[in-house]
Amino acid sequence: MAFLTLLRKRLLGLLLVVFGVSLITFAISHLIPGDPARLIAGDRASDELVAGIRHQLGLDLPLYQQYGRYLLDLVQGDLGTSIRTNRPVLEDLQAFFPATLELAVVALFLAIVVGVPLGVLSAVYHNRAIDQIARTLAVTGISTPAFWLGLGAIVLFYGHLGWLPGGGRLSEGLAPPTTITGFYLIDALLAGNFSLFVDALKHLILPAATLGFVTLGVIARQIRSAMLDQLGEDYIRTARAYGLSRWTVILRHALPNALIPSVTVLGLTLGDLLYGAVLTETVFAWPGMGAYVVKSIQSLDFPAVMGFAILVSFIYVLLNMAIDLLYRVIDPRIGEVN
Repeated sequence: MAFLTLLRKRLLGLLLVVFGVSLITFAISHLIPGDPARLIAGDRASDELVAGIRHQLGLDLPLYQQYGRYLLDLVQGDLGTSIRTNRPVLEDLQAFFPATLELAVVALFLAIVVGVPLGVLSAVYHNRAIDQIARTLAVTGISTPAFWLGLGAIVLFYGHLGWLPGGGRLSEGLAPPTTITGFYLIDALLAGNFSLFVDALKHLILPAATLGFVTLGVIARQIRSAMLDQLGEDYIRTARAYGLSRWTVILRHALPNALIPSVTVLGLTLGDLLYGAVLTETVFAWPGMGAYVVKSIQSLDFPAVMGFAILVSFIYVLLNMAIDLLYRVIDPRIGEVN
């Protein structure tokens, strides 16, 4: 019964979020100066041709009617038609989404692999040299703009050292693997093409490391704070009194309990990475949703921009719902309280 109540609340919240995001995005999109019909027709097009395109796109209707039509289509699962590509926005997003998701997942993996141990060491060696180094790295990761870090990585590892490619998902001349999951790394392995896997991995390292470094600081600081709270609890001193080694207590008792409040940060970070991938994909010419939405903004492609915002917000709410359910599995006391 409690599960159904939670699910009902989250579904209602999902509807409200989608409505709010669509309204805000619609308003901002139409505040941007410029005329999509004029961009499509060209600067030398006649006013009659531009007016015809505006009528065809429905841009000559009052704003409330445009938004009402968009909501009716949205209820039916239609995100509209892209002004720039003349294809359904949902099809465009489905084509670009796997590249963005692969980048975000690998970036999150790198951030967790580095950020969690960094946070643990920072808490265990509180106010020592390791803690100072870890906090410096965390603050640097949080405060460094992704586009600046990406440009620096390209100049160093591609321009000067020549170790890694500077952009794209594959080297020029290589055909993508047969689409199974949409992830080039997985699809290349499933196809048994190891050389293609290595090439895709090389292209993924720089953008994923850039995106992950920004997130690393958030994860490290959260783990550090949670670990400091746990290391001061009575059960830690009791475990040590029973003769357990220091690192056994830290890894088997303190860390699992510290991860419980960190689940929210770790889960919602994936949603942040989907939004944050916009700049990273632009810098590295990564063919994902970020690059797609940037080109759409430049072309005043309102349906594409709104579709991107709604899709990512939808994923964000689903992640939040999954985290709430995961909390009940990790800590059953939450279900008892609710």
